Amino acid sequence: MELAELKEQTQKQAALRYIIDAWDEALHDGIEPEMLANASLFAALSDLVSIYGEEPVSKMADRLSRRIQHGELTLNRTTQ
Repeated sequence: MELAELKEQTQKQAALRYIIDAWDEALHDGIEPEMLANASLFAALSDLVSIYGEEPVSKMADRLSRRIQHGELTLNRTTQ
C-alpha cells in the first residue's frame, strides 16, 4: 500500500470513529436512531453536492438502490 493510500485509509477510519462517537453520544442523549440516520444522510448528501455537484451525487444515489438490495449495507444479515 502506498503512502497516499495509507494516509487516505487512516483518515477514513478516523472520520468513521468521529461519526460513531457522535452517534453514540446522541443516542445517550435520547435522540432516536432514525432521526440520526435521516440527519446524517441529509448532512452527507448536502456536503457531497457542495463538493461534486448535483449530477454526480444523483448518479451515486441511483447506484445505492442496487447496493441496498444486494445487502451491501446490511450489517446483521440473516441467510437461510
